[in-house]
Amino acid sequence: MTLISSISGIRGTIGGNKADSLSPDMIVRFSAAYANWIIEKENKQSIVIGRDARISGEMVSGLVSNTLIACGVNVIDLGLSTTPTVEMAVIAEQAGGGIIITASHNPKQWNALKLLNSKGEFISDDDGRAILLMAESGDYQYTSVEKLGTYTCKSNYFDYHIQKILDLALVDIEAIKAANFTIVVDAVNSTGGLVVPALLKALGVHNIHEINCEPNGKFAHNPEPLPEHLSMLSNEVKHRNAHLGIAVDPDVDRLALVKGNGDFFDEEYTLVAVADYILQNKAGATVSNLSSSKSLKELTLKYECEHFSSAVGEVNVVKMMKEKNAVIGGEGNGGIIYPELHYGRDALVGIALFLTYLAKSKKSIEQLRANYPNYYISKNKVELDEKVDITKVLADIKEKYKNYPINTIDGVKIDFDGDWIHLRKSNTEPIIRIYAESNSLTTAENLAKKVISDISTLIK
Repeated sequence: MTLISSISGIRGTIGGNKADSLSPDMIVRFSAAYANWIIEKENKQSIVIGRDARISGEMVSGLVSNTLIACGVNVIDLGLSTTPTVEMAVIAEQAGGGIIITASHNPKQWNALKLLNSKGEFISDDDGRAILLMAESGDYQYTSVEKLGTYTCKSNYFDYHIQKILDLALVDIEAIKAANFTIVVDAVNSTGGLVVPALLKALGVHNIHEINCEPNGKFAHNPEPLPEHLSMLSNEVKHRNAHLGIAVDPDVDRLALVKGNGDFFDEEYTLVAVADYILQNKAGATVSNLSSSKSLKELTLKYECEHFSSAVGEVNVVKMMKEKNAVIGGEGNGGIIYPELHYGRDALVGIALFLTYLAKSKKSIEQLRANYPNYYISKNKVELDEKVDITKVLADIKEKYKNYPINTIDGVKIDFDGDWIHLRKSNTEPIIRIYAESNSLTTAENLAKKVISDISTLIK
């Protein structure tokens, strides 16, 4: 499948048959539906757009902006940008919404349109369905020539974003400057190559070594910031005798860290470390999704605060953070949401908060990581025939393990005396995603294998 239309937007590969790719036809249709929805729902005429540096970005951006103009929308184009920067710009511009042109961690042949509401947050499930229905039915209109929208470029929002981070009470520039960090940055040749070094310089870091920081969209490796894709960064950190390495994905909403010895900090613990620093300074609830490590919950309880688990997906984490008035939240893939800045995953604010904590702790990054327990997550998926009733399979698994504590907010999550396994249905493919966690990687993998075997038995 190379074209995926979902409640969160559309994404697909560039080129090929228009029926199964992210074609110009689909981009125009979807942009027009969104523009009509914004005008009707938000009663505003402006939309902010921005893109990552992937090769197709400029082409897709042109189609999007001209379609919005044809619908009577005033376009504010940030050009090369990041997902969190566009989110903040929607609020600053008091716009009706925003479109982020990025396929996030997908390879270079992919692109996508991600949709924001007037709060600079991802649209809800209900709103996504309404836009998708409008796009599929063609039930949208273009405006008359007298009411065409306008087009404005604003290329200064990185400066705005960075300054807002510097202004945060828990970001300590002097402490970071005094630590005299040497840092290596891998931005996978996307927009992080522009903004991450700029942020580090603004924070007082002078020893910065850049790899893959030219925003040409020619990804030097798989753009998902996982250990198996970041050997170049690991080697460079050791070669430079750096304190740490920083990796971001193409749209800069995920943060991965490498320790000075070249080993990985573990993306699950990026959020844990930042939450540790926040909770030392401000008591309050924390939120992560059901597939994230239990280490955040354990840390939160240590501070005698409450932790809550949401369904998977940033929009669900944000919703629960608001309900519980959480001081920090996010997802275990290196996504940090700090509401003092805005309600969106933001690698940049994560970098500033982490470096502040590291500097103030007077510890090395290795010593900081040693503060937290070693839990291991085994991530798996089971691909099924489209005829298989996945909802029934999950119900059968729930029945099989009914004597254990079970959470059904999002799929089926089963607790096994400290270990857990989470099964959830993909929204776009006939797949069951299976995450298992234990203090032993072997145990986590065996737990996943056991449930995968159960699924095979159930569908026979």
